[in-house]
Amino acid sequence: MFALVGPPYSAPGNDATLRPMQRRTLLKVGAASALLLAAAGGTLALLTPGRRAGVLTPAGRALFASLTDTVLGDMLPPEPAARAHAIDAQLSRVQDTIAGLPPAMQAEVDELITIVASAPGRVALVGLLTAWPQATRTQVTDALQGMRHSSLALRQQAYHALRDMTNAAYFADPAAWPGIGYPGPRPVTAAVSA
Repeated sequence: MFALVGPPYSAPGNDATLRPMQRRTLLKVGAASALLLAAAGGTLALLTPGRRAGVLTPAGRALFASLTDTVLGDMLPPEPAARAHAIDAQLSRVQDTIAGLPPAMQAEVDELITIVASAPGRVALVGLLTAWPQATRTQVTDALQGMRHSSLALRQQAYHALRDMTNAAYFADPAAWPGIGYPGPRPVTAAVSA
């Protein structure tokens, strides 16, 4: 599982200090996103949620499939069938990652997913004109970098939340550990008392 709060960290190759999503900011993202949806059509969130009953909807799956393909990039198999299988497995892990969050945070994450999976939210918050399933990796990368370096904290925080959920779900899989040199958890041994 991952935490949306923690100490500041520096991104490789970037002198700017970045901070992971904080709960208060996630609430702001949800509130601002709700206002954005109200301005863009109001009931869109009710019509096309990103997750329903703990399962990613087609809109949520399209969002995270595109994010997975772009964010994880070369960590996924290059062969198309194997890559599609890896992305499908990742979507299950994303669902499990979200399900592991407290209910209130799940609701906030659901709002964020619904917003960025919708056309108005995708354009306004992400800056991506092309629908998630049709967007190229270059288009998604450019949109994510635009969010990351935006002067609006709301866009930056949405970027961090989406990236963190994608990465947390991927690295929760023990099959991913050898690729980053992580040997796995050490066995716990009981202390022998004399």
